[in-house]
Amino acid sequence: MSRRKNKQRSQELVAKLNKITLPAAHSEEDTENLTALMNRPIPLYPDTSKFPRMKKFRFQLLHQWLVNSLAPCKAADIGGGKGLLSYLLGQSGWEMTVIDPVIQDLPDKYKDIVTESRIKIQSDQKVAYIPKEFETEMALGFDLLVGMHAHGCNVKIIDAAAEYGCGFAILPCCVIDEPFYPPRGVHWLESLADYGVKKGLAVQTMRLNFKGQNIGLYSWGKCRAPDFGKIKL
Repeated sequence: MSRRKNKQRSQELVAKLNKITLPAAHSEEDTENLTALMNRPIPLYPDTSKFPRMKKFRFQLLHQWLVNSLAPCKAADIGGGKGLLSYLLGQSGWEMTVIDPVIQDLPDKYKDIVTESRIKIQSDQKVAYIPKEFETEMALGFDLLVGMHAHGCNVKIIDAAAEYGCGFAILPCCVIDEPFYPPRGVHWLESLADYGVKKGLAVQTMRLNFKGQNIGLYSWGKCRAPDFGKIKL
């Protein structure tokens, strides 16, 4: 598929998500029937990115987006793998825990996309781990749940946010191991957005500047806005 078609499909998906998640749309749209959104004229969502899509820096980009959106808080990185996102947020003053059934070592270095320099991670640096599959009740005590391509956890994350009042930020990938599938012709992200809205959450859409599945959903719950005078990227 050409780059132009990929971009247009991405724009159309964000427009559909905005129809579901934007407050102004809720009084006009019945999200009970998502197929009603199909075959309507879709206004293109402008891509405001000034830079080429990045390939390898999704964790750095999500880190920057989070610290510019929220004050430091106690957050769980669901399916966090090697823990780079948790490490970066920890360096910015966040209290982070990775929830992943497999404990992995941090990478030995990463690229700082602000300074464009390689940063070495000392071998004695660690992030906190809970070596288990994520379950809804594990959200108790956390302010925010983050899931970057967290397979089989996205519905649980939304359920946990609804039950415990925490915020969430997810970039779902595939529907594997999730408890329900979207109707035919409806994107998985649309189904998740609709599910969150029905749970009473103020769901919004975000898009980050990396290649691959870079469109996500978030709801801040009780999380606070940042004090920009204290942000450390």
